[in-house]
Amino acid sequence: MTLAEAMPPTGAATAPDIVLRVEGLCVSARTEAGLKPLVQDLSFDLRKGETLAIAGESGSGKSITSLAIMGLLPQPAVRVTGGSIRFGGQDLTRLSEPALRAVRGDRIAMIFQEPMTSLNPVMTVGAQLAEAIRAHEVVSRAEAARRAVAALRAVRLSEPERRMQQYPHELSGGMRQRVMIAMALALRPEVLIADEPTTALDVTVQREVLDLLRDLQRDLGTAIILITHDMGVVAEMADRVIVMRQGRQVETAATADLFVRPQADYTRALLAAVPRMGQGAPRPPVTSEPIARLSDVVVRYPLRGGLLGRVTQNVHAVEHVSFDIRKGETFALVGESGCGKSTIAKALVGLTPHQGRIEIAGQVMEGLDKAGLKAMRRRVQMVFQDPMAALNPRMRVGELIAEPLLIHGIGDAAQRRDRAADLMTRVGLETAQLDRYPHEFSGGQRQRICIARALALQPDLIIADESVSALDVSVQARVLELLKALQADFGISYLFISHDMAVVDNISDRVAVMYLGQIVEMGTHHQVFGNPQHPYTRRLIDAVPVPDPAHRRKPSPRLSAETPSPLHLPGREPPRVVLKDIGGGHLVGDLAQAEDRNTIARL
Repeated sequence: MTLAEAMPPTGAATAPDIVLRVEGLCVSARTEAGLKPLVQDLSFDLRKGETLAIAGESGSGKSITSLAIMGLLPQPAVRVTGGSIRFGGQDLTRLSEPALRAVRGDRIAMIFQEPMTSLNPVMTVGAQLAEAIRAHEVVSRAEAARRAVAALRAVRLSEPERRMQQYPHELSGGMRQRVMIAMALALRPEVLIADEPTTALDVTVQREVLDLLRDLQRDLGTAIILITHDMGVVAEMADRVIVMRQGRQVETAATADLFVRPQADYTRALLAAVPRMGQGAPRPPVTSEPIARLSDVVVRYPLRGGLLGRVTQNVHAVEHVSFDIRKGETFALVGESGCGKSTIAKALVGLTPHQGRIEIAGQVMEGLDKAGLKAMRRRVQMVFQDPMAALNPRMRVGELIAEPLLIHGIGDAAQRRDRAADLMTRVGLETAQLDRYPHEFSGGQRQRICIARALALQPDLIIADESVSALDVSVQARVLELLKALQADFGISYLFISHDMAVVDNISDRVAVMYLGQIVEMGTHHQVFGNPQHPYTRRLIDAVPVPDPAHRRKPSPRLSAETPSPLHLPGREPPRVVLKDIGGGHLVGDLAQAEDRNTIARL
């Protein structure tokens, strides 16, 4: 369903009128030493129907700029200290909070970077969407609910009526991000600020969302400020680009000019760090013994209903998955949000019940007592997808990084502090930041803290669940090189879960492609990306944005049906995948059930 079908348009775009003007914007933070500038002398115009991208490394001031426009700076600690933000004939920096609330969400909407911290955990998805609609428009509860369902369907969430009754923690990271996008689009804003809107999304849904944003511009003339570190998305979407570094405007240019003739050294370095498909060199196969082995693993979640609370349906999250991860190998799992990638990761560290057999370093996980699980978890560490939800907000960063050492009784306080400082440096942060709290860091910086924490115990296996998705390309390149160096030095193995196909192509030894909880293709990265056999794998690769405006693609055809559901009735097995060996360990799957084969064919 297109945006035009889901939400009635209010008019077509006209001449490129200026809808937002930022002049000489300065934002500063109050510190013990005085005001510290976060954004300095930033100026730009935003025209109706235009997409203006703001790019730059984590901490460059991109998100602070968006919060200043929305009037959401955490005052008095951070405030606008100079300049103006003019919208609709008014200076937003001078409006009262009630006046800002009338603009915020209705005429200027924002998609936030971290959906879990932006959604209310005690309200259902439907209640939050309907509340946003009714806060700005006089509509009935039934009409608000109808529009909420239409918005969820427009961002390709399966079973939108059921999602309306779910809470944020019941959805995957990518699903939560789609809810945030639906909430922003439901009110048909004049200006949409999208702060890393596709960071948590797999490439196929990312392409759908980018097409959805184009629909919004075509139907409503909405102007978009796109804040991203993904230069492929910039090349795909933006008309103009502002490059920021350390709070300053480094370069501003039309997108085509910026990619062909970047003027600033920092811009050139930023573009050089962008991972591209096909750059991953063939690597010799890893032939060492497995550090982890999964055999016929199944994860199902029963759903209960009725007066007696009987099981009415089962969520088949993972179905009969088998693979091994060898010592010193990077094994990648790719697939759409909700396909079961993160569920496999949780099963590997004993965080979710499962059927089947899991071995870590030759030891069977099933049946381990509390002490056994603790010893096993010293060998397996995990970097979670949402860094803000993974870090204790009441602990300082130095304490968070050193906490695994404390739990396992390693070293004294001074030694743990030194280890934390060393890890901070290795992931590109400053040791002077050890005494700060997580909320004082940007999203990308928080993810680096999570990586440092996972490295503290020097584990045998690190499960990296979207571990670099929140990082800008320059920091991402440094972290990936760090992961490779640690692997070479200590023989660490990685289960690398990612939706960024270019990153996977550049870092993985072997790749498994998942769809609806099952592996449909598996082989070396060169086999899977160089000669994909399954239609779903080919669609994933085709959806990867190319960091070159000259190769900007046309909008992709929309699916005629909703995304298939992982729900099945009790006693009914989901379609099984038959894996066929086509040589060299390269496996291809066929979904046995006709309806799912047809779904794959449409993909």
